[in-house]
Amino acid sequence: MAPLLILLAFLVPLGAQAEEIIGGHEVKPHSRAYMAFVRSLKDNGKRSRCGGFLIQGNFVLTAAHCRGRSMTVKLGAHNIMTQEQTQQIIRVKKAIPHPDYSPEDLINDIMLLKLERKAKRSKAVRFLKLPGANAQVKPGNVCHVAGWGITSFNSTKASDLLQEAELSIQVDQQCQKFFRHYSETTEICAGDPKKLQFASKGDSGGPLVCDNRAYGVCARSKNDSALTIFTKISPFLPWINRNMKLP
Repeated sequence: MAPLLILLAFLVPLGAQAEEIIGGHEVKPHSRAYMAFVRSLKDNGKRSRCGGFLIQGNFVLTAAHCRGRSMTVKLGAHNIMTQEQTQQIIRVKKAIPHPDYSPEDLINDIMLLKLERKAKRSKAVRFLKLPGANAQVKPGNVCHVAGWGITSFNSTKASDLLQEAELSIQVDQQCQKFFRHYSETTEICAGDPKKLQFASKGDSGGPLVCDNRAYGVCARSKNDSALTIFTKISPFLPWINRNMKLP
């Protein structure tokens, strides 16, 4: 039986925070070369972990709620607890959360991380393409998410090895039933209650990958619904492109 896993997302009081992927499996080492492991310090001094993905030489895309102090990004990792020769650890020069991100309703949960230097491209470190301006995923499409989250509901230890699970795209009404705030314009509803595959706490910020492109950023989930909300990337492309051109 495949190990359970959950993609982390920090959720305020409404539900679990995404950091694992339920119903996943370990990926072939470095086969998801775009994945980034994001570490930071919260205001309370505790370490925080999130996922993210490399979209340009010195830019990683992640969730706005992952913002913290002393942020670093680890690229080229499979086992985050070992010093693999493929790994590159780069400090974040500037965190750029979307200006309309709201911690209260959790809308516009997307953030760019500008790195202190460009990543060196290799077999273990590559970019993930973004969708076109009008690109959409439809209900029934199967996409996948990856992260270093805990491996079961009863576990408190996150996985050291990169895990992945498949998620089915759902109609917007499914997420509207379970989440107080849901935007059809800027969010994607995904998950599979029958298969118990969904994102739930710690590596939020990771990509929803469909046809080898990132269509969403893992934002939040609720265990009782087995659904995950992803921030839809296409509406934010002008903001992303504009900020990547700034000095």
